[in-house]
Amino acid sequence: MIPRVHKMGTRTIGLLHYLYGPGSHEEHIDPHLVAAWDSLAPDPGRDPDVIYGDLQRVLDLPVMALPKSRRPAEHVWHLSVRAAPEDPVLTDEQWADIARRMVAATGIAPKGDSTGCRWAAVRHADDHIHTIATVVREDGRRARIRQDGKRSQAEARQIEIDYGLRRLDAGDGTAARRPTSAERHKAEREGRERPAREELREFVRGAVAGARSEEEFFDRLASAGVLIRKRVAPSGDLLGYKVALPYDHNGGKEPVFYAGSTLAPDLSLPRLRRRWYGDSAHDQAREAPSERGTERAPSGPAMARRHAAAVAWQALLVIDRGDDAVIAAEITAAGEILDALATTSALHTRAELREAAFVFERATRSHMRSARRHDSALHHAARDLVRSGPVLGRGEDGATTAMLIDMAFFLVTAAAHWHAKKNHAQQATAARRTAEHLRAAYQAAATAPLGNLFHHGRRLPQHRRQKQATHLRTAVPQLADRILAEPGWYALAATLADTEGAGRDPAALLAEAAERRELDTADSISDVLVWRLRLAAGLPAALLSAPPMRERRSNGTPPVAATSLLAPVTPHASAPERR
Repeated sequence: MIPRVHKMGTRTIGLLHYLYGPGSHEEHIDPHLVAAWDSLAPDPGRDPDVIYGDLQRVLDLPVMALPKSRRPAEHVWHLSVRAAPEDPVLTDEQWADIARRMVAATGIAPKGDSTGCRWAAVRHADDHIHTIATVVREDGRRARIRQDGKRSQAEARQIEIDYGLRRLDAGDGTAARRPTSAERHKAEREGRERPAREELREFVRGAVAGARSEEEFFDRLASAGVLIRKRVAPSGDLLGYKVALPYDHNGGKEPVFYAGSTLAPDLSLPRLRRRWYGDSAHDQAREAPSERGTERAPSGPAMARRHAAAVAWQALLVIDRGDDAVIAAEITAAGEILDALATTSALHTRAELREAAFVFERATRSHMRSARRHDSALHHAARDLVRSGPVLGRGEDGATTAMLIDMAFFLVTAAAHWHAKKNHAQQATAARRTAEHLRAAYQAAATAPLGNLFHHGRRLPQHRRQKQATHLRTAVPQLADRILAEPGWYALAATLADTEGAGRDPAALLAEAAERRELDTADSISDVLVWRLRLAAGLPAALLSAPPMRERRSNGTPPVAATSLLAPVTPHASAPERR
């Protein structure tokens, strides 16, 4: 159940026209009162002799009873409460009880207080109600509604328990602002995938990923086609910014601008400056020289992905052992990796990687202050991903993409467990949802390179495969039988042979790869070890001259079970990587 306290209003009649009106898409069906401060309150929805003005006048009566000098300019309070899609349809009587509990919890009409505010709850759809109130009490005093949003959320959690509804995670005030119903309806009407607010947040986060200065940030936004409006002080200092989509207009055919801080708390200019320049953000923002043309460009998308995978591997160790401020910084920078990966991904992985980045942004914000500069490795890796450009999705590009997604999966899973330990419920849920999208992207990216390795391993002479099995039993005797029974063993055997051919010790590297993080919870241990070994040994992620893949084995089954590589991440997983 999701309550939302809306911005205070000045005209009671205006809100009543919306609540009882047809809605922008004729979606308001049978609008009517379900509850009010008085059982005799007029209902324009069900009584044909009552007009909107009748309800407006009785609601406004305590306000109008005050001298004009004491009347609050903004006196209209508005709360909407929406059930989750999977919740049962509640009756009018149940919604009436919920409305009474909400006005009591928020301070509009405390239980047992006969001189509280006047209010009315209107239902015009199956899944939600709107409550309108005027904030002057019957005794002429202003209602004490400070922290009404927080109190409505707390009451919603209890209502979910009492009614057996879907239980949502408690918020902590760090979430991005949700699109309004008007913004959602507008996006639907115009056939857009997301409301403008969410589209812009995705564009801004993509521009932030790996950026080193506000100049570079604004250049990236402009290159993406985003409209920018800067707020400049008389001194010439930049104070803030707003962004708009070129195709999102208001009724006057003008672009609708959103300030960075209204897209997400961490996208305000001061917060971005702290990310780029540290705590002395303002001074350094004025003095930071342009870095354009001073850096060596990455050698290509595949190399950038390989480097990012190695950095993500190191970040996992930090999350295991670091202090909270450093871990918070690493998780924020992990979001930059996902943003950069999404903007440079190939078509067959793009949708899932975009969703992964979009969902994970919730996991990057908490009340834990980040220790900046400790996340520089991930930040630089994100920068290289952006600057190296998009991948083609095959060959070394595609294989290193699978390698990076594999490491990113472990990274976000570790973030989920850290957030869970800190009781960051919404962030932990977001990280687990991210892992689901990464799993789907991995399946798309990994099938071809692992399939090629599978065929390569199957074609190794029997004595060479036996030699690799000996290395396996030497390195991980407790897991050897399980790995040898997996379909992915052939890809691992090929990788061990390549490791030996590169002059490295396969058993030693395999033992190191297995010891650094647990493997018991992996669905396919061999598939995990393939990427760890190829990364550690500096091997190409894809076979340079791979044998052609057969569509099916003789028994009709696919040669590589890529869909089983990543198992679901559960909130009760005891290890930091459950897959």
